[in-house]
Amino acid sequence: MADDNKWEQPDAPPPPLFLGEPERNLVKQVNDELMERVIGQQIAYYPLDVEKTNYHPLYGEAIEKTFLPPIRVYVLVDWHGSETVYSDNVGLDKDWTITLHFHRRRLTEDQDLFVREGDFVLYGDSLYEITKLIQPRMLFGQIDYSFEITGECTLSRESLFDAQ
Repeated sequence: MADDNKWEQPDAPPPPLFLGEPERNLVKQVNDELMERVIGQQIAYYPLDVEKTNYHPLYGEAIEKTFLPPIRVYVLVDWHGSETVYSDNVGLDKDWTITLHFHRRRLTEDQDLFVREGDFVLYGDSLYEITKLIQPRMLFGQIDYSFEITGECTLSRESLFDAQ
C-alpha cells in the first residue's frame, strides 16, 4: 500500500496550456489579416545587398551600398512629424521621424526578409533610413516567441539613396 502513494518527479515539465503552436499560428493569422486587409499601411522596403556591397575588410563599413529591388511590406506606421534640432555645424535643421511596427513571423517565414539597421524604406513620397531596431513584444510572455520588430526611421537625404 505504501508504494501506491509514492510520488515520482516527471522527466520534463508539462507543456504550457493554451500557448502551443496552434495558438501562435492563430495570432499570426489574425495579425496578418488586420495589417493587410483592415489597416493596409504599406511601405516599399529596400534591403541592402550584402553580397554585392563592397565592405572595408577591417572596419566592415561600405561607402557605396548596393540595394536589392524594393519589397512591399505591410506595417503599422507611427508618424511623428518634424522636430527642430540644432547642430553646431549646420545650425537649425528639421528632423522627420517615423516608427514602423513589423510582424516578425510574416517577414521571416512568408517573405524571407530580415529587417536591418541601415536599410531604406519608402513611405508615401518620402525615403527613410532605419536607424534603430527594437524587438519589444513577446507572445504571451514567452521569451522565445517575439512577434514584433519595431524600427525607428529618420528621413533620408536625397544624396544618400536613389530609389530609381
